[in-house]
Amino acid sequence: MRLTPDLLLQGYAAGIFPMAESRDDPEVFWVDPRMRGVLPLDGFHISRSLARAMRRTDWMLRVDGDFAGVVDGCADRVDTWINPEIRRLYLALHKRGQARSVEVWDGNELIGGVYGVVLKGAFFGESMFSRRTNASKMALAAAVDHLRRTGFTLFDTQFLTPHLATLGAQEVSRATYHARLSHALGVHSADFTAAPVGSFQDVVQRMTHTS
Repeated sequence: MRLTPDLLLQGYAAGIFPMAESRDDPEVFWVDPRMRGVLPLDGFHISRSLARAMRRTDWMLRVDGDFAGVVDGCADRVDTWINPEIRRLYLALHKRGQARSVEVWDGNELIGGVYGVVLKGAFFGESMFSRRTNASKMALAAAVDHLRRTGFTLFDTQFLTPHLATLGAQEVSRATYHARLSHALGVHSADFTAAPVGSFQDVVQRMTHTS
């Protein structure tokens, strides 16, 4: 049975997510990790060097400026789980307003970003990419700030990587994750479009003021 956007959302609501073995593998399978990565929205670690870079940059932040470009940027690596079917599904979700991207732009050039699925109070982070130093970190910081300001309670990173751990991500058990997911799915007031994303200077000011 071919996956549809509705089936995809049902999977996320049940705590599972899709992947492919590689970009050339047409098959998609469901993943249900025993340990799950989450990024607490009040626990993002912004280092002094990152905060300084965000204060000084003239890069711009955008939301959904080029969602397909972010997906393609994330897939533009030697090994990727984003095959054409995965790409099709997330672009379909984006058209429905249920997949979003936070992007970093240098003038008219997309240089970094993160994308994921939104469902009630949960954001299921799928992937991020960077074409310049710190661009993906800045995008992630902006995404955390934006989600916190617009009523979300859960940022699911799927897995915990050493890179994400340095930014404050944690690993929790499947049972703990499902409890947090259940809470997030009971949040009906979250609205990704409720506030402008602002500038990197706005983001770092808010994050360092509340940390």
